[in-house]
Amino acid sequence: MTAERGLVLRGNSWKFGDNVDTDQIIPARYAIYSMDEKVLGEHAMEDVPDNAGWSKKVLAGDILVAGSNFGCGSSREIAPVAIRAAGISAVIADSFARIFFRNAINIGYPILQCPQAAEAVRQGDQLEIDLEEGIIKNLTQGDEYRADAFPEFMTELIHMGGLAPWVRKRLAEKEAARSR
Repeated sequence: MTAERGLVLRGNSWKFGDNVDTDQIIPARYAIYSMDEKVLGEHAMEDVPDNAGWSKKVLAGDILVAGSNFGCGSSREIAPVAIRAAGISAVIADSFARIFFRNAINIGYPILQCPQAAEAVRQGDQLEIDLEEGIIKNLTQGDEYRADAFPEFMTELIHMGGLAPWVRKRLAEKEAARSR
């Protein structure tokens, strides 16, 4: 359920609580044996209590909303990859663990810190996020929240698919400039 126009995302919300750690986001038993994003997505969030079969219910473009300290725990770089592979277009949380935040940025995955939205959004609410403006609209409740807008650099990372493609492009540009 995504209608992506520029950097506007739309989808249904999936609500999670505080301190969801990377072991719950993608259990080690899958992370160790597979780097296949499809497999990781199939097992995302399955160790969060009362979430058996969650990834089978997610529609492409849905939005995960969580409490504080989302993505705490180990420095499992594939945690945001697993959530994205499950079909989640963005994560909104009261706060993020620093390592999850950094890993999400590295893959160009949109995450927004917005305590007001994290508290007010209910499971299944239809949300619309304008990443360039930092506006989160709860279309179900008729509310609007403000998060920090994405800086130009982060917007570029999202468009390019993460830090690695961004660096490759910059290196190619520098090489081309030297060759002239």
